[in-house]
Amino acid sequence: MRFQTPLIPARLIRRYKRFLADIELEDGSQVTAHCPNPGSMLGLSQPGTKIWVEPNNDPHKKLKYGWHLVEHDNGHFTGINAGSANKIVKEALIGREIKDLDTFSTCRPEVKYGKSSRIDFLLSSSINNVPDTFVEVKSVTLMRQFGLAEFPDSVTGRGLKHLEELSKIAKSGKRAVLFFLVQRSDCTAFDIASDIDPAYGKAFQRFKLQDIEVMVYSCALSPDGIKIDKKLPV
Repeated sequence: MRFQTPLIPARLIRRYKRFLADIELEDGSQVTAHCPNPGSMLGLSQPGTKIWVEPNNDPHKKLKYGWHLVEHDNGHFTGINAGSANKIVKEALIGREIKDLDTFSTCRPEVKYGKSSRIDFLLSSSINNVPDTFVEVKSVTLMRQFGLAEFPDSVTGRGLKHLEELSKIAKSGKRAVLFFLVQRSDCTAFDIASDIDPAYGKAFQRFKLQDIEVMVYSCALSPDGIKIDKKLPV
């Protein structure tokens, strides 16, 4: 996924009301940018953090900058736009870059299923007796121990609901996949942050044993764009 407009560097002044961030541009001017991440962004929103934002001239948008990346002191990046995860995964699916999910004839996004839910991707095959694959994508940005990505970064009732829905899909004989996309370039393994959300941690362990497939992939990130990189161990 390439950014539509070249990103420019800035410094974070503060993040507030979840979706707003005051930033300082390289010329010293201070503006408010859109923060496209509803989570806690634990470890990613300290004042003074170097970030990368996308300018826009869309007259319909109130904010003229959108925050996309955090640049860490070690040269690694984190993608903070939760909405980008599905775009990144879709490109990888269409490009057959995910080995465990490369056998399908159609890829349909945002298909209704369960109780008032929408699956991120429904993969169907034209081969007889091959079950549909339901893929739920989660964006991962938390790292508290170097090299270890974790999810969630706050209590997630929505994530718990998705686990329950995927479990029902698996029990019906179809393929249910929970896909964690680690939007960081500095992680080599993944785990569930059960101390942050004990209910999610318990449900994850329970439903994982009930045939929900768990896949974790890292990303390669730069101010030019983000793409799927490597499969990580859980």
